Amino acid sequence: MSSSGNRFAKGAINTLKSLLFPLLAIVVSIFVAVFFVMWSKGYGITQYFSALTELFKLIWQGSFATKRNALTTLSYVTPLIFTGVANAIAFKCGLFNIGVEGQFLMGMVAGGIIGLIPGLNPVVHVILIIAGGILIGGIWGGIPGALKAKFGTNEVINTIMMNYIGMNVANWIVKKSVFAVPGKSITPMIQDSAKLKAFSNLSKANISIFIAIAFAIFIYWLLWKTTIGYEIRGVGINPSASEYGGININKNMVLAMLLSGAIAGIGGATHTAGVRYQVQDFMVLPGFGFDGIAVALLAKSNPIGCIASAVLFGALKSSSTVLQLYKIPKEIVFLIQSIIIIFVATDYIVKYFADKKKKGEVVNG
Repeated sequence: MSSSGNRFAKGAINTLKSLLFPLLAIVVSIFVAVFFVMWSKGYGITQYFSALTELFKLIWQGSFATKRNALTTLSYVTPLIFTGVANAIAFKCGLFNIGVEGQFLMGMVAGGIIGLIPGLNPVVHVILIIAGGILIGGIWGGIPGALKAKFGTNEVINTIMMNYIGMNVANWIVKKSVFAVPGKSITPMIQDSAKLKAFSNLSKANISIFIAIAFAIFIYWLLWKTTIGYEIRGVGINPSASEYGGININKNMVLAMLLSGAIAGIGGATHTAGVRYQVQDFMVLPGFGFDGIAVALLAKSNPIGCIASAVLFGALKSSSTVLQLYKIPKEIVFLIQSIIIIFVATDYIVKYFADKKKKGEVVNG
């Protein structure tokens, strides 16, 4: 076999190995969740497989069985791809960007404001909305990145604070700025030229799914096929070795946070342009950024993997209503998600201690 063939075979084997644990986590989480289905429906222990069949049937029915449900699932999947990829970028640099939530939120605000500009060509208007999401999301992610690089402050704490700063800034814009509707806590409806084309009047699913997939592919190319991506991944794998090799650690930390925030910002901007059409006041954070952490973890921080992972979590979220109709608590969905995260996190912990043991053996040797 040629050297190129060997490389391809080795790459395929490594890919399958990396997918094995996430797939195992999904299978185990569903098998555990079945016990709660049995408890809620009053099944006996001998009816385990009947409960398993019912759970699969209801999840499928609630997510893909009809055109309406499939489109609703797509409307959940789209923001999860953006926030999953945003988290994946930070993870690859060894950072934990809890602020994807705030960056997504600020992108929503940017989309709501830029969408009000009248008289623009639809293509130009959508490009401006995306650019606005990149700008504000990048700034919101870049600030904690710069603080981490300059002063060594913990990015987790800073990004959490930026979430709530962003929420309060957004609420001021929605309630008290010139963009607010008098007497209401809401911005005006965006122009028709700013609205992303919906697939059907049955759901809010729209062409932003293609934008999300395009950016996921772009980030994959950036991380694995360019010098920029090599340096970001190098810092995430071993900062000391990267610095010894001439890579600027601080610059790449800031860059990773900028990119992470920018992708989240695009997600928020297109969510306004394709789903909301206006921005309401925020009583709580939207939640897509936090769900994106689970998406990125399950995908092992692979942007392409985030697409499949987002489909899974989107399907679970979409099916929660149908589960309730059949007297199965919607918390089953959160249970499945939680077990998946626990299993994936366990894999990271095992690898961490294995690497630590290897380093100890090298030092002692």
